[in-house]
Amino acid sequence: MKKIEFAPPDVPLPRRLQTAAVLQWVFSFLGLAPCCIVLFFVLLFTRFWLISALYAAWWFIDWDTPSRGGRRLNFLCDLSVWYHMRDYFPVRLVKTADLDPRKNYVFGFHPHGILVAGAFTNFCTLSTGFPSLYPGLTPHLLMLPLWFRAPFFRDYIMFAGLVPSDKDSASYLLQRPEGGKKGFIKLAMEHGAPLVPVFSFGENELFNQVDNPRGTLLRWVQERLQRLMGVSLPLFHARGVFQYSFGLMPFRKPIHTVVGKPIPVQQNEKPTDEELNDLHERYMSELSQLFEEHKGKFGVPEDKHLTFV
Repeated sequence: MKKIEFAPPDVPLPRRLQTAAVLQWVFSFLGLAPCCIVLFFVLLFTRFWLISALYAAWWFIDWDTPSRGGRRLNFLCDLSVWYHMRDYFPVRLVKTADLDPRKNYVFGFHPHGILVAGAFTNFCTLSTGFPSLYPGLTPHLLMLPLWFRAPFFRDYIMFAGLVPSDKDSASYLLQRPEGGKKGFIKLAMEHGAPLVPVFSFGENELFNQVDNPRGTLLRWVQERLQRLMGVSLPLFHARGVFQYSFGLMPFRKPIHTVVGKPIPVQQNEKPTDEELNDLHERYMSELSQLFEEHKGKFGVPEDKHLTFV
């Protein structure tokens, strides 16, 4: 039986604040949407039913906002809680090239990770200095459209600059003339938006994932959920709040998100399969080069190379 390793009682206050910040983020990612849905329906059967009724009316009027750039609030992206979250891992944003603020870009973020801690911290908060590194650009992180159907929760994630990951939403951002939006290969070509490869070192070290080889019940369930929800939910674990042996809190592992140089893309509203494949191969080549150039700085063995599946 594995011995539980408890956190020492004299943990410094800054580290406790960091843990609290990440705890609320994990809850927001895993539990806030279901809680908001339950709250919406529970209120309908109480004397506070008018709150849900009025919100339903607002929801109907505001239905298309997520696909029209959302409703990012920069002051909420600059709260101290996000700086504590940054320092928990810590997370660092590494710039390798300038980006023209007059253009729109499509960032490809790799690897996705379990809870995309690097992507959220770097592109949904101001804690790692995105505005100073890339002045004039406003990042928008794409998220499954499913989450924008959860009452109350949809507004919360829009405040952080999240938008649905469907084609209409990404196209809207890429068509805006002021530039600086985030949105992948076909979309970039249709709009002539340069592709920017991004590799986040340490993203896969935050959680341990339960093995799910083909033929297992877990894999069967995940594949069915993939078809139903558009996402395959991994079964993962890491550490707890007051102990380091098990739980859903990520490990304290450093994340270094390296943003590569933009790949010019010529606009082509109806690209052929061959043209798409050519651009995709170039993108993957640039991503591999980005990984090779920086892996030694962040503890990746020299004999380890990117593999694509």
